[in-house]
Amino acid sequence: MALTPSIMHELGSSAPAFALPATDGRMVRLDDFAATPALLVAFMCNHCPYVKHIRDGFVAFAREYQARGMAVVAISSNDASAHPDDSPEMMKVEADQYGFNFPYLHDETQEIAKAYRAACTPDFFLYDNRKGLAYRGQFDGSRPGNGVPVTGASLRDAADAVLDGETVSTDQFPSIGCNIKWRPGNEPAY
Repeated sequence: MALTPSIMHELGSSAPAFALPATDGRMVRLDDFAATPALLVAFMCNHCPYVKHIRDGFVAFAREYQARGMAVVAISSNDASAHPDDSPEMMKVEADQYGFNFPYLHDETQEIAKAYRAACTPDFFLYDNRKGLAYRGQFDGSRPGNGVPVTGASLRDAADAVLDGETVSTDQFPSIGCNIKWRPGNEPAY
């Protein structure tokens, strides 16, 4: 496990297009969310201890904010051949076991992770109704072993602002987690 911070991209940048298979077999595309007031794209995986640490809180967050109109998708881009716990079959088990009420997508080529410049799991990208980046960073300040409760406070503040039509604070902190497990020779330059 290589401890990796997320990349703090330029706010306002457009959401890169994607078309990826979900654990339920359907294809999910960025265009599916054209009419939503907010879209959260979360890069995660099954085996990362940082994702496991916030998983229950994230699933509850997704349920709560989807009820307010925000769309949520999660993407796993890890090399499943080297990390079989992150295979599409195991992603389906994870989604079913933990009650994911959002699409969990598999990025086998890792091209979508590169397009988003995702660096770690978890890595969060919140877009406004024009699909401009409003927030990138941590779920909250909780990390495995630091004793800080999992609340989702950082992402909640940003999501509340986007859904209320307000400006999101630019005082944002990177997510910290495991590096995305790139296929050998497929590592990005960033």
